[in-house]
Amino acid sequence: MPRAVGIDLGTTNSVIAVMEGGRPEVIVNNEGSRTTPSVVAYKGDERLVGQIAKRQAALNPESTLYEVKRLIGRRWSEVADEAARMPFKVRPGPSDGVRIEVAGRELAPEQVSAEVLRKLASDASSKIGTPIKDVVITVPAYFDNSQREATRQAGEIAGLNVLRVINEPTAAALAYGLEKKGNEKVLVFDLGGGTFDVTVLELGDGVFEVKSTAGDTHLGGSDFDHRIVDWLAKEFDSEHSFDLRKDPQALQRLIEAAEKAKIELSSALETTISLPFITFDPNTRTPLHLERKLTRAKFEELTADLLRRVREPVLQALRDAKLSASDIDEVILVGGSTRTPAVKKIVRDLMGKEPNESVNPDEAVALGAAVQAGIISGDSALGDIVLVDVTPLTLGVEVKGGVVAPLITRNTTVPAKKTEIFTTAENNQPAVDIVVLQGERPMAADNKSLGRFKLEGIPPMRAGQPQIEVTFDIDANGILHVTAREKSSGKEASIRIENTTTLDKAEVNRMVKEAEQNAEADRRQRESVERKNTIDAQRVRLQQMVEERPGLAEDLRARVASLGEEVGKALGGDPSSDQLAELERKLRDLTEEVSKVPAGTAEAASAGPQQPSDEDVIDADYKPAD
Repeated sequence: MPRAVGIDLGTTNSVIAVMEGGRPEVIVNNEGSRTTPSVVAYKGDERLVGQIAKRQAALNPESTLYEVKRLIGRRWSEVADEAARMPFKVRPGPSDGVRIEVAGRELAPEQVSAEVLRKLASDASSKIGTPIKDVVITVPAYFDNSQREATRQAGEIAGLNVLRVINEPTAAALAYGLEKKGNEKVLVFDLGGGTFDVTVLELGDGVFEVKSTAGDTHLGGSDFDHRIVDWLAKEFDSEHSFDLRKDPQALQRLIEAAEKAKIELSSALETTISLPFITFDPNTRTPLHLERKLTRAKFEELTADLLRRVREPVLQALRDAKLSASDIDEVILVGGSTRTPAVKKIVRDLMGKEPNESVNPDEAVALGAAVQAGIISGDSALGDIVLVDVTPLTLGVEVKGGVVAPLITRNTTVPAKKTEIFTTAENNQPAVDIVVLQGERPMAADNKSLGRFKLEGIPPMRAGQPQIEVTFDIDANGILHVTAREKSSGKEASIRIENTTTLDKAEVNRMVKEAEQNAEADRRQRESVERKNTIDAQRVRLQQMVEERPGLAEDLRARVASLGEEVGKALGGDPSSDQLAELERKLRDLTEEVSKVPAGTAEAASAGPQQPSDEDVIDADYKPAD
């Protein structure tokens, strides 16, 4: 009978686990190891995956692919800097996507990740004696919709049925809390090879409830490695006037040596990095060697700014959960990079307690994913376990004036569904653009556009009359579906946010910070936009009142038309507060004057002036900044 398994698809290493007798167990691969390097190599028609691929990387650097998780679901514009430091060729793909050029062909990151998933599933199938099809795959908590969807697609490319995509810290908490009976508040500190997540959970009576999550999708063990690489390269360059980073083979050897040195410094105070025959003197063609002593103190100096960056997500997660450090019962360390002594010290300083190291940081995520797979497949040995997760960032739509109307705020429990009513900005507007945004800033241009679609076929109506029902639906995988429907006609359109548009790795982490730092400026900007929207609504109302009064004097009609042009010109620029106040006064006075003239028909008189409601207005003509 097919078994459901859990997979931790890591930046550096991946792990697969399955439920055995009510407990999650890691499945060793065909090489007898409990972890599999997330490395894929191409040698002619041969494809190597895992440890065998990693071993030959120094001799085949341009065709050995690693850290591909950092590219999955992203745009080229988001990964260009990282691509420059990789020995293999990463270049722009269709629609600002990312492609890896290797062995005469182009690969999407999803394809490369699928190779790792395929090996994990194949090796595990041979070990447990049954075919593996159903899987739960973990992702960093701060992965956006596009990255989650891309991870799911990688599973599908590997021929797997992805039952669920769950957050890595949440999975680790499942592994830790499986046999816990009491109530506990737990903070999971997950620093892996490529990403950093902090999640606060409450455990008790079989319920695992996520209270908050924060993180940095561009901080991980490989960033620490590259600080050593840069230091070694600069030291060598100053001595031999040659930058080793420009030689793919030398760069690959530096990366491997840096990772090894970092690991050794977790238990030793110093280590020696020795790379004989690293290159040749360009003039004499004599071999050059590299040998440097690296102390733990020097390593911490090289990575000081990276170490500082782990602090804020911890504090943010506590703030969002409305808890203090003293409220947390246990701190769980996850990810190989948490073995770094400086990282442990920061955790102790922030939380005021020793972190719990009872779970293996390399295996906890996969074990928790196996628990979730068991829950979904109905493993009776697990009893009643409920997992309640959250979405990491606010989701909303763009409305008139470039303002964001939030529908689902960050740290909302998922699955989640929210519906809001919007309307149109102009008379007889036949269509509206629905622009889906993710981020914490009030202005659309300051957030990330996840996608857009058009709702067409709106019947001719005055501005403000159509009722456009927009529904956001986040499934248990954290993947967003958006639907828009015009209620009177039943016209409907929808979009599933996929990996054609994604969040910038740096932008994701700065969204909340910028929202706090720029709160006052954002407030003023939003107030200005809202004021301009109110004035424009007054203009539309005044024009409608004129249409309803066929007996209105021509000079009054001319004054209304003239004022309408003045308002349109002013709102199209950057009017001052005094200018807006003067426009408001003129509109108020002219509206009062026009209202004294009776409407031309009984129907018009009974209907009264129509105007947009207090609902936000979707502007089909507004084009957000890319």
